[in-house]
Order: sequence, then structure tokens, then C-alpha cells
Amino acid sequence: MTLPSLALDNLAQRYWDFRCEEFPTEAILSGGQPRGDLLLRDAPDDHERRAAWASAALGELAEIDADALSQTERATLSLLRGELAQLVDMVAQQAHLRPSIYPLGPEFGLASWASMTSIATVDEARRYIDRLAKVPAALEGVQQSLTEGRERGIRYPRLVVERAIGVVRGQASVDVEANGFFGPLKVLATRGAAFTDIVEEGRTVVAKTVAPALMNYALFLEKILLPVARDALDCVGDVGGEGHYRYLIRQYTTIDLPAEEIHAIGLAEVERITGEMEAVAADGGFEGDLPGFKRQLQGDNSQLLESGEALREEIEILSKRIDARIPEFFGRIPRATYGVKSIPEAIAAAMPPAYAQPNPADNSAAGVHWITSIPSKLPRYMHLPIALHEAWPGHLMHLALIQELTDLPAFRRHGALHYSACLEGWALYSEGLGEDMGLYDTPQKRYGRLEMEMWRAVRLVVDTGLHAKRWTRSQAIDYFRENMAMPIETIEAEVDRYVGLPGQALGYQLGNLKFRELRARAEAALGPRFDIRAFNDALASAGAVSLPVLEATIDDWLEERRAGARIAA
Repeated sequence: MTLPSLALDNLAQRYWDFRCEEFPTEAILSGGQPRGDLLLRDAPDDHERRAAWASAALGELAEIDADALSQTERATLSLLRGELAQLVDMVAQQAHLRPSIYPLGPEFGLASWASMTSIATVDEARRYIDRLAKVPAALEGVQQSLTEGRERGIRYPRLVVERAIGVVRGQASVDVEANGFFGPLKVLATRGAAFTDIVEEGRTVVAKTVAPALMNYALFLEKILLPVARDALDCVGDVGGEGHYRYLIRQYTTIDLPAEEIHAIGLAEVERITGEMEAVAADGGFEGDLPGFKRQLQGDNSQLLESGEALREEIEILSKRIDARIPEFFGRIPRATYGVKSIPEAIAAAMPPAYAQPNPADNSAAGVHWITSIPSKLPRYMHLPIALHEAWPGHLMHLALIQELTDLPAFRRHGALHYSACLEGWALYSEGLGEDMGLYDTPQKRYGRLEMEMWRAVRLVVDTGLHAKRWTRSQAIDYFRENMAMPIETIEAEVDRYVGLPGQALGYQLGNLKFRELRARAEAALGPRFDIRAFNDALASAGAVSLPVLEATIDDWLEERRAGARIAA
């Protein structure tokens, strides 16, 4: 190993050690055990300490000769530089003083950790309970950042604060037996008398410590943030808002595009997909009448299942059908498994129709494809693309594969969630693989895939519309309804999500366009030598990366394939 390689390897490992200390849930989900029991460190001092460390590390990184590195190492250097710069920019843009409170607030992160926890021994149960006992301190750090942000003039949209209060109160009021924080301990109750005492202790901590801490956080939002909340929905009208939105665009898309350019891309994509929808409507007997085809779908009661349980069961069956086709399209298949669960009714109304929860890196628990318990939010024509997107070969398979890339530095294997444009691009590309698999065998199913892609294209327009053009909520909802047959409950939840998470929705279609571009490039370059399994494996072996790094990786792979063909000739 050369000196530049050694320097990069050393810094990458130190960076991962640093992240495990600063972000304990990352360490836990990667199979490690951070010191102490505090799960969130989100006070202002925490962020400022990270920015100082990252600034020094960037100085070290600048001394490494990139020309002496391999292609994989250059990718690592680029990604490391980007992540360090983001820690610095977060403080510079005061983003640390406006943490997400809805829909991905601290309570969501803590609940996700709990739901991914698997307990096998009394010692593991003790560690879990000790961490539960620190939930009040974890939330206090977030409140300190929110308080300082308020003092500096930062104001959240009223809609966001009200939605956050409702979600947190709903989580705090759930009965202990149904509480997600008690779930890992509840399983132990079936394993005999040896666990009785520790289970009862955990029950008490959930009821007397966790639930009151969540309720106190809800009261904080109500008493501190709500009175000064803004009626406007955009983020650019807040203190430093324009710079903050550009920062969020870079964070979520991994490219630096102006909001106006993204808006224009979205409009063009909506027009393209509308044309494809019109062709599908014609196949379904509605030549020249796409609105009529949509109305028929919306009024077709057979598209809605009778209960959340029936919805979950249908998705489970569909997922197994998809799993059977995976070996035809991928040479590498992960060892991890996954299951399907229903989002609890108490929070389902404010949540998306589905999302993926990856398996822990130590495979101590399966990944979870969470499905809404409200059937009207997920009609049948959306089932196939949702399953392909969230489960296999989408998020759950992608993340499991990345965890198995042991040749990559730990921060790349376990930090995939930092690259949502790549992850979402893969998941949307996976929806398209359903066409290659022949699964979209009716006009309704084909429309479902296009509706899902339209959803992502509309996001480009609506997110930038809300935050750069200062649209109203009604404008955003109306634009959705003009272009989609999606249930109104889902549309409203989506718009509220974009208000609460500016920029987050932009990575999906921008990532999808990059994946489609790379596949078209590979097919054109290789012609009859194009191998779908080899190409998909090349995408997966890149890991979770920025879109520029993904493009460079596939270009290098293509050059290797062409060189191999020339030698064979």
C-alpha cells in the first residue's frame, strides 16, 4: 500500500471512529457499541465540536495525492471530503439550529432504533433499558438547538410545528403493550421466568421515563416554537433561508443545482411521463382520455383492500413473487432477509404509505418493509412499484448488499443513508426492473409504475415551488391532483412532508435520471455484450455514493469491459 493510500485509510478509519462516538445510533446499527448510553448528541456544542474536527480533517485530506490512488480510493477520498465539508457547512449555515422536527423528528429516529433492536440476553436487555433511560437527555439536546435557533430568529412554519406536536403526542400516548420502545422487551416475556424482572423494569421505564419525555418534548414544541411559528410554508423566507435551501439541495442530491433549474427539469419530466400515461390509458380503453382513466381507477373499489392487515398480507405475497425473480437480474444476493409490517394506526395518517427500515449490520434483525395501515393511502395499482422500491431489489436489498462490501471503509459501508439521491435512484431504477421482469402485465399496473415515477417528477416541481417560488399548500396540492390519481390523503401528507423536509424530495427523480442515463450509456457502449446481471452488480458494488462518483465508477467499469472485449478480439 502506498503512502497516500495509507494516509487515506488511516483518516477514513479515524473518521468512522469519530462518527461512532458522535452519532451512537450509527455505531449500534453497524454492530458496534458506543461508549455511554446517550443515543442523540444534538446540542449546539455537539455540532460545533464536529465542525472543528471536520475542518482539521479536511486539512489532512488536502495533503493526500489523489493521483497516486486507485479508482476506489479516489471515490473514497471524494466522499470523505464531501462528508467532512457537510459537517462544517451545517454549522456555517446554522442548519444545526433548525433540526428536522417533522416528519423525521428526533422521536422518529429513536423509535427506529428501538424497532431495529433485537435482544437475546439479560445483559442486552439491561443495556437497552439504560439507553431508554437516557431518552429525556437525548431530547433535551435537540431542545437546546431549537431554543438557540429561536433566539437567533429562526421560525418554523406553523404547519410543521403542529404536525410535529400531533405525531409526538400520538407516540407518547400509545399504550405500553403497543409501544414500539417496549417491543424488543415484550418479545422476551415469551422466553420464560428468567426475563420476567427485566421485562417489568423495562415496562416501567417506557411508561414512567420515555412516554413522559416525549410528552414534555411535545409541550416544548407547543410552548416554545408554536407561538413564534410562521404562517408561510417556504424555508427561503426564514433567517438565512436561501443559503439554507441551497445547502439542503446539495445535501440531498449530492449535486449543486439552482432551484430554478431543478424546477425546469421537473416540468419537463412531468410532460414526458404524461405522454407515457396517455399511451397506457389508450391501452386501457381510454384513448385520448387520461383523466377518465384516472377517474376509473380512483372510483374502482377493488383497488382498495378492506383492512390494514389484508394490505400487509397482499404485499407479503407480492414480495415473494418478486424475490423469485431476483437471481435473473443480480449475480450478488445479500444474506440478510426482510419482513413486512404495518405502520401503527396512531401515526399512519401522518406517515408516507410505505418506507424501508434496513437490517442492522450484524444481521441480528431482519429489514422491515413498513406499509401503511390505511388502505386508502395505498391502492392496488401502487403495490408492485412500492414493493420493488422499498424491499427487494430496492432499498432493503441495496442496503444489505452495501453492508457486505467489506473491502470498503467502514464509513462507506455503514453510512449509506447520507446518499439519498443514490439510494432513491437505485430504488426507482428497481421499479423499472419490474418492466424487465414482465411484472407490469396490465394497463393498471403499468399506470401504477408511471404514477410512482410521476410522483417523483412532481416532487421536483412542488418542492422547489414551495420553497423557491413560495407556493401555498393549496397550489401544491392542486398541482399534485392535476397530474396524479393518488388518494387525497396521500397527497396532503406528501405536501406536508416537503414543507417539513425542504430539499429531501429532490434526490429521488434526479437520482433516477442518473441511473437511467448510466444504463442507456452501458447498453449503447456494449451493445449485444451488455449483461444486465453484471451491470446491476457494478451499480451495487459502487455502494452508496454521490451521483458524480457513481457516474465515474460506471464509466471506469465500462472502460474495463471494452478493454476486455478488445483483448478477447
